[in-house]
Amino acid sequence: MCVGAEASQQYVTKRYLNPTTPPEPIDTAALGRYAILGTCINPNILYFWYKWLDKAFTGKSAQIVVKKVLIDQFCMTPPLYAIFYTSMSLMEGKDDIFAELREKFLPTFQTSCIFWLPAQTINFFFLPPAARVIFVGTCSFVWINILCWLKRSDLNAESSLAVAPGVAVKEEKEL
Repeated sequence: MCVGAEASQQYVTKRYLNPTTPPEPIDTAALGRYAILGTCINPNILYFWYKWLDKAFTGKSAQIVVKKVLIDQFCMTPPLYAIFYTSMSLMEGKDDIFAELREKFLPTFQTSCIFWLPAQTINFFFLPPAARVIFVGTCSFVWINILCWLKRSDLNAESSLAVAPGVAVKEEKEL
């Protein structure tokens, strides 16, 4: 899923949002990094996390759902983004593997709250366990696209307006 999200982000960005002639090739090294993250790191963590969460908080009462959603968002999500940004920086060979985490953690976490708090409320409150995998899988694909976009974005760009990652419109200053 991570590879698909990254590939779709690269395709849309390079072909439509920032077209060059000829179009830039897909960054296969980035796809490889997302493959490692999406197959070796995240699934193992999330499998045991949700197994524990469902066992620790059984039921569908409003109180239980609120606890599960808040614990998931505020206890598990921050370490996941720390792992995401530092492991990606490590695989990219960056000198300071924490620089991107420092720059992008807060915007990523805020965006995550806007997306995942309602999604997980629907998941835990309204859906039977058999439907959760499909629902969360769909939400995850959407979220991973957002996460790939945030990863590619230059959140500190001051001299241009970011339209999309890698796409900026220079501001013209009048004399």
